[in-house]
Amino acid sequence: MKRVIVLRHAKSDWSDAALRDFDRSLNDRGHRAAAVMGRWAAHHGLTFDAIIASPAARVVDTLRHFREAYGACPEPAYDLRIYLAAGTTLAEVLAETREPASSILLAGHSPGLEELILTAVPDDARSPLRDSVETKFPTAALAVLDFDVTDWASLAHDFAGRATLRSFMRPRDLDPALGPDQR
Repeated sequence: MKRVIVLRHAKSDWSDAALRDFDRSLNDRGHRAAAVMGRWAAHHGLTFDAIIASPAARVVDTLRHFREAYGACPEPAYDLRIYLAAGTTLAEVLAETREPASSILLAGHSPGLEELILTAVPDDARSPLRDSVETKFPTAALAVLDFDVTDWASLAHDFAGRATLRSFMRPRDLDPALGPDQR
């Protein structure tokens, strides 16, 4: 089994309309949400052998706050292919992970992260967590996927229906002030 902890970047700052999408960092709510999610992950014993992430400013900033709140963890490896990638591209990036890593934190963007989750987790009536992801995978949300594979390389060719969604947590589930339309 291989575990992928999927983290969407936190709420980005749109105050400077002249900035390129890639260069937008986080707003204050995003900083708070990333830290809340880092504390939650640490408290729930989520561990990872590596971090693979988009190099976009909002992801870099999310990981900085997440890691500060989480505690000691690996340094991120930034991969430009993750920036606005489709789910299949994300699976290909994961497939390049070197053994013996058994758990990866993957930090990136919508809609590719949702596409990865929704393709990897079978669509059946017994998965309220999957239904929640399908409804909305908001900023700073975190999902834990366990893939029924023995090696990372197999994800390059066959990741559809191979995962179980173990948990799905949104910042607003931990702090209502981090919910929609909250400041």
